[in-house]
Amino acid sequence: MNRRKFLKATGLTALSLALPGCFSKNRKYADNDKRPNILFIMSDDHAAKGISAYDSFLSDVAKTPNIDRIAKEGMLFENCFCTNSICVPSRATILTGKYGHKNGCSGLSDEFDGSQQTFPKLLQKVGYYTSVIGKWHLSTEPTGFDYYNVLPGQGTYFNPTFKEKGYPWGTGDGRLIKKGYVTDIITDIALDCLKNRPNEKPFCMLLHHKAAHDLWEYDEKHAHLYEDIDLPEPPNLFDDYKMRTALADNPVFKLTEGLNNELAEVHKTGKNDRRTVYQLFVKSFLRCVASLDENVARVLDYIDKEGLAANTIVIYTSDQGAFLGEHGLWDKRYMYEESIRMPFLVRYPREVKPASVNDNIILNLDLAETFLDFAGVTIPNDMQGESIRPLLRGSSPENWRTSMYYHYTDGGIPNHYGIRTDRYKLIFFYGLEWDLGTGEVRKVSKPEWELFDLKKDPNEMNNLYNDTAYANIVKDLKTQLRQLKEKLEDSDENYPGLKEITQKYW
Repeated sequence: MNRRKFLKATGLTALSLALPGCFSKNRKYADNDKRPNILFIMSDDHAAKGISAYDSFLSDVAKTPNIDRIAKEGMLFENCFCTNSICVPSRATILTGKYGHKNGCSGLSDEFDGSQQTFPKLLQKVGYYTSVIGKWHLSTEPTGFDYYNVLPGQGTYFNPTFKEKGYPWGTGDGRLIKKGYVTDIITDIALDCLKNRPNEKPFCMLLHHKAAHDLWEYDEKHAHLYEDIDLPEPPNLFDDYKMRTALADNPVFKLTEGLNNELAEVHKTGKNDRRTVYQLFVKSFLRCVASLDENVARVLDYIDKEGLAANTIVIYTSDQGAFLGEHGLWDKRYMYEESIRMPFLVRYPREVKPASVNDNIILNLDLAETFLDFAGVTIPNDMQGESIRPLLRGSSPENWRTSMYYHYTDGGIPNHYGIRTDRYKLIFFYGLEWDLGTGEVRKVSKPEWELFDLKKDPNEMNNLYNDTAYANIVKDLKTQLRQLKEKLEDSDENYPGLKEITQKYW
């Protein structure tokens, strides 16, 4: 499939309107309900390595002190992963606690069925005041929210328009709330909503930023950040893709085969070598992150100043990971570590020890269950994740998962599924793509397997699938993979042509 073209500025010239509040009166919050408030801050494509609390090749120069503050005052998760590293499926999974094949969103073009069960709806039923501010990206009107004010589609970085509850949803591009930079404006709206919320209810706010999604348009304040330095490079920037034909044969999302058109700085230079493109791309990305970090501080300061910190769960995460030049790539999608790993930081003084670190495998699949657990709501049997509340309290249940299942089906790159354990990763690139309009099945690459020993090869450079020393490990991982697929009811029979491919290449 062709790379989608994101929305550009609409060119609206209407005067900025006064920022709307959730209510007409500003009422002081009274902590008369011991159920915790939930403040869920989610950015877009913010790779964990773009946060200085995570030790990485960038952490010495790219500082995020305010996001780091959540880790210092709470818990940092080292192994939080998404089940499908693409925006719409990840967001749908977070809302429903279900994989895409269960909630109806397995690709970017899928429209979210707003009539289905979500955690905001369940929280709303037990008295939570629910809101979503910023990037929604699920096509259909948000449901289960007392208030929403969201970007249409991808939204724009400058002078963004919004769709606000109380105005017709329709098919339009929303209305201009105020002129300025999107990260600042989303935070303005969120703070206004927090200040005017009903004080008799606990709140659950989903604060979703557009940044740091491409096209990485940064504000003037940060335009010269990192200008006079060369950023450190990832150790696998110059990956040559040996023994990995699915990656080697696909030009999409390689730094030198697309970003020269996507990123203005690259286009202006006329240079297209991997090192030059990496520097321009990641500097633009980190300038967007700098604004994110400053706006996180604004919200944390409000929570602390208003005396809400003790009873508010604050989470910072991203809808998935992203490549920052690793393997010579940008974007996400592939089941490699940089793409599937989500940053996940949690502050909740009542139950979370400051400066704690957890290395259990958790998933975006677990968030709905976790929020319901804290609110005292029975977790529905059809949700597929687990509450991470025991982990936040510092204990690790004996039966906690030791592996995770991933399935990417959106196209653009060879579709694939796989399993990741604490040490190994096995991926099956099955090489099919589906035309949703015609039902046509296309072979886009030769089916192949990849195996990585993450302990010996954390950068995933050596495909060990055909190494006889790992034959028993491959056999065991395939057994586990079958079991996960069956448990999650992600049958090959649900995908045209996949069963035949699996039978031939398994």
